[in-house]
Amino acid sequence: MLDIALHGSGEPVRLVDAAKRQEISVKYLEQIVGTLTRAGYLKSIRGPQGGYRLVKEPSQITAGEILRVMEGSLAPVECLEPGAKTCPRASACVTLRLWKELDAAVRSVVDRHTLRELMDWSREEEKTGT
Repeated sequence: MLDIALHGSGEPVRLVDAAKRQEISVKYLEQIVGTLTRAGYLKSIRGPQGGYRLVKEPSQITAGEILRVMEGSLAPVECLEPGAKTCPRASACVTLRLWKELDAAVRSVVDRHTLRELMDWSREEEKTGT
């Protein structure tokens, strides 16, 4: 998503180009973009000048959304996953408090930062060389 956002400039990004920049196989990248396309984050453009384009503006997509599409729940334990039934041991679980705090911390970071911010960070890094 970041590569497409950085290199799209209104034009579709070819997977072969993105795969080369990211140093991953085109076949693996096809799986990734397939998932993101089905989830409604990318649009496939066919033809000789085809490729993939973001459906929304980068400022409207959070890192958390992308991670959840690709990884599923980000909860550190099964009992905190969305829709999970209350664990019968919850009232006596000493570590539940820790897991809840960790879950809240992860969500607060990934849901606060957008693809636009990641683009800005990438450009800053290019300028400073770090």
